Amino acid sequence: MSERSFFSISYDLIIWGRRLPYDLYVNSSSLENKQKFVRLFKRDNVLSVDELHDFKKKYHQLYCAEDQRTLYMKSLIQSDNVSDIEATNFIKDSAIKYLHQVFDESKEFSTEVLVETIKGCRDAVEGMIDVLDDYNIDSLRGLIGSLSTHDFYTYDHSINVSMYCIQILRAAKPNATKEELTHAGLGGLLHDLGKVKIPTNILNSPGGLNDDEYEIIKTHPQLGLHLLLDNQDEIGDEIDVEIIARVIAEHHENWNGKGYPTGLKENEIHILSRICTIADFFDAITTKRSYNEVLTISQAIDVMERFSGVKLDPKLFALFAKHVTHSKLETSKMLKLSDAFDPTLPFEKLPLEELDRIFEKEDFGKIKVLDEKDPKEKKKGKNENK
Repeated sequence: MSERSFFSISYDLIIWGRRLPYDLYVNSSSLENKQKFVRLFKRDNVLSVDELHDFKKKYHQLYCAEDQRTLYMKSLIQSDNVSDIEATNFIKDSAIKYLHQVFDESKEFSTEVLVETIKGCRDAVEGMIDVLDDYNIDSLRGLIGSLSTHDFYTYDHSINVSMYCIQILRAAKPNATKEELTHAGLGGLLHDLGKVKIPTNILNSPGGLNDDEYEIIKTHPQLGLHLLLDNQDEIGDEIDVEIIARVIAEHHENWNGKGYPTGLKENEIHILSRICTIADFFDAITTKRSYNEVLTISQAIDVMERFSGVKLDPKLFALFAKHVTHSKLETSKMLKLSDAFDPTLPFEKLPLEELDRIFEKEDFGKIKVLDEKDPKEKKKGKNENK
C-alpha cells in the first residue's frame, strides 16, 4: 500500500461558513526533512471564519490529502470568493502534476501510472469545463495570459490546447454535453502523449532537427495511440478511449490529406482531431516559448488563414476566426508561415517570411490631368490633324 501524500493549500482559498468537503491537515513533525501529517479539521463540518483565523495564527501551512484533490478543486470552482484565475491555476497545476507522472524521465513508465494520469487529467478537464462556462474563445485568451507558466513548455501548451478545444467545440456545438466537452478537453490535454517515447534531446532542441530526427518526431501520434489502446481495459469505461486515441493519432493529419501519419483527409479525420489541430496551431504561434517571439492575434489569424483548406478544416477555422477579436488593420505587414510548419517542432524562431501586399508598389496618387490648352492651340491642332 502506497503512503498517503498531501499538498499545501492557501489559507485564502479555504472556504468557511459552510460545509467543508475535504479534511485539513498540519505537518506535526519538527524535523526539517520529515513529515507527519495530522488531521486538524474533519470534512463535512462547517468551518467558521474565527476557526480559520486561529489556524492561521498557530500553523504556518495547512494541507489537503492528494486523494481529496478533486474535492478541493471543486470547492474552488464553486466558491464566490475564489477568482477564475486562482481556480484555473490550481486546475492547471493539478493537470501538470498528472502529466509529469508520465513525462518524468526519472520514473519508470507503467500502466498504473498511465491510468492514474488519465483519470486525474479527466478530473482536471471537468474542472476546466466548469470554470470556462462563462467564457468564449476570445475571453479565454485573456484568462490564459493571466495564468502562471512553467519551465516545461509541453505542459503549458497541452493545457492551453485543452482549454481551446473545449471552447471551440462549444462554439461549433452550443448544446454539446459535458461528456462531449470532456472528450474534447481530454483529447487536447493528451494529444502529445506519444512524446513520452521521444528522446528529450530531440523534443527540446531549439536549433532545428535533421531529417532523421524529424522522422522520429513524426512517430509520436502512433506511439501515443498504442500507449492508450494497449491499456484500454485498465482505463475503464468512464471515457471513450477510442475517441481520445483518434485525437492523439490524427492531430497532425491535414485537411488536404498531406499530413501524417496516415494521410487522412477532410471528414475522414475525427472532428475533435480537426478542432485539436486548430487549437494546437494557434497556441504554438501565440504562446511564448523560452526561445522565440510570438505573433499578435491578428497576425496569427492571418497566417492561419493561409492554411485553411490545406492543414485546417476551412469551416471550423472560419468559426474559430469569427470568435477571436482581431483586425487586419493591426498588421503592418503580411506574413507567410512555411508550408512545412509543424507545431510539434522546437524552433528558435518561427519560419516566417514577409509577403508584398497586392498593389503595394503601385501608384495610387492623384489622377493626372492634362493641362487645358488655349482654344487657339486646340483649333490649330485640329487643322493639323486634317
